[in-house]
Amino acid sequence: MKKKVLQPDRIRKINGSFAFIEHRFLRDGFFESLTPNELLLYLFLTLVSNQDGISWYPYDKICAILKWILDEYVDARNGLIFKNLIAFDGHVFQVLDLPDQPLDQEIKLLKADRDFEQNDPATIQNLIRTSWAKKI
Repeated sequence: MKKKVLQPDRIRKINGSFAFIEHRFLRDGFFESLTPNELLLYLFLTLVSNQDGISWYPYDKICAILKWILDEYVDARNGLIFKNLIAFDGHVFQVLDLPDQPLDQEIKLLKADRDFEQNDPATIQNLIRTSWAKKI
């Protein structure tokens, strides 16, 4: 198959900094192992990080740019941490070198009240609202 440039006047150039995602991310199954929000956050953090994978964007700025509510951010961030793709110290993110293989996340069904209180965003939000209502 002969490959040709379709628009020679529009060949991409790297001016200044750049971001990259290694092809292994797709080839080895990392892409398909992520939820849509995890994938979006991973892409965002890759785009904004420096050459060491470090970025300093605060959660409120990330939520504004990605048009997310806080729960979406927390779920995506925690998923990427669990899957060993990013590190986070409370203020700084680091996009990590890819592990040997994607971590298959077992689907955990929510059955007990404690499961819902710890893992169901709707139940957690309701508990917070109820707690605030009692204080007023």
